[in-house]
Amino acid sequence: MARPDPRPQRRAQGELETQVLTVLHTADAPVTAAWVQERLDAELAYTTVMTVLSRLLEKQAVTRVREGRSFVWSPAADEAGLAALKMRKVLDREQDRRAVLASFITALPEDDEQLLRDLLDQATDESAG
Repeated sequence: MARPDPRPQRRAQGELETQVLTVLHTADAPVTAAWVQERLDAELAYTTVMTVLSRLLEKQAVTRVREGRSFVWSPAADEAGLAALKMRKVLDREQDRRAVLASFITALPEDDEQLLRDLLDQATDESAG
């Protein structure tokens, strides 16, 4: 009988960033890294939470403001922006972006496909104007 692996399971790439962003979205105001750490399900070191927040800051997914001797953190986007960030992360992991996007589009319900076409047309019009 095989013994269970004593090592903790590794998280999928970006999973911890998504968890931190999700926690930030539950806050009513900018919060400290310690606040985020307390609300995450996993027992993470404060330094780990700070590293994740710093990476998210580099990706412009969060903002920070100095408050006293530390920083308070906020998500840079709303829930829709968070969903878009998740979608970009999935796309960034794939080798053939064209195939992934083509598969995504063909799997969309007709209404969503039309909405996407309208949004792309609108974006094209705004960038040309």
